[in-house]
Amino acid sequence: MKIFPAIDIKDKKCVRLVKGDFDNKTEYEMSPVEQAGKFKDHGFKNLHIVDLDGALTGETVNLNIIQDIVGKFDLKIEVGGGIRNLDSVKKYINAGVEKVILGSAAIKDKNFLKDACEKFPNKIALGLDAKNGYLSVSGWKENSNQLTLDYLKEVNDYGVSRLIYTDIDRDGMKQSPNFDETSKVAEISNCPVIISGGVSSIDDIKKAKNLKNVEGIIVGKAIYDSDIQLEELVKEDA
Repeated sequence: MKIFPAIDIKDKKCVRLVKGDFDNKTEYEMSPVEQAGKFKDHGFKNLHIVDLDGALTGETVNLNIIQDIVGKFDLKIEVGGGIRNLDSVKKYINAGVEKVILGSAAIKDKNFLKDACEKFPNKIALGLDAKNGYLSVSGWKENSNQLTLDYLKEVNDYGVSRLIYTDIDRDGMKQSPNFDETSKVAEISNCPVIISGGVSSIDDIKKAKNLKNVEGIIVGKAIYDSDIQLEELVKEDA
C-alpha cells in the first residue's frame, strides 16, 4: 500500500480545505517545501500535491515550488489542480513529477484525456471526484450529471496509469473514506486506484489494504491535525 501524504498549495502556503470549500480553509505554518522535507525525513516515498491556485486559474501557478520539491527530495510526486492543456502537462513532466493528474478538463473533454495518455504514456493519472455517484468538476463547484462508473467505462481503454477516486462528502471530514464506492470503481478500472477523502485513522489504511486493485491512499487533514502520527503511518507504507 503506497501512502501519499498530501500537500495542498494556496498563496504559497500549505492549506487544507473542508469538502473543497475555499472559504473553509486552514493555513499551516510550514511552507510546502519544508512540509515535503518533513515527509521525506520520515521515510515516505510518495507525495500528492494539489495546486489550488492552479485549480482556480487553470495556470501552473506554483510550478516553481513544485520544481523545488522535486529537485530537493527524492520523492515520487503526483500533481493535480487546474491542468487543462498539454502544455501544462509537459511543464510538470519536464519538472520531474511522476504522474500528472487530470480532473475537470478530462471529464469535460475526453479527447484531451486520450491525447495526454498517448503523448505521455504512463504519466497520466485521472482524478475522479464524486458526490452521490455523480462526478463533480471545476473545483467541485458544479456537478457534471455524469455517473462516475459510466464515465470510467467510456475512458477505461485510453491508457490512464492511475485513478484517484475522491468522495467529496468525506473530504476533509475525517469520517473514513467511502470504501463501498471505491471498491465499485476499483472493480471496473483498468488501472490501479488511489483512495482519497476522509482518512481518519490507521484503521482506514489497514482496511484499504484489503481492497482489490487499490494501489494506495492519500492522507491529508488527519496528518495536519495530528490524528495520525507520521511515525505510525510510515510503517504502513510499502
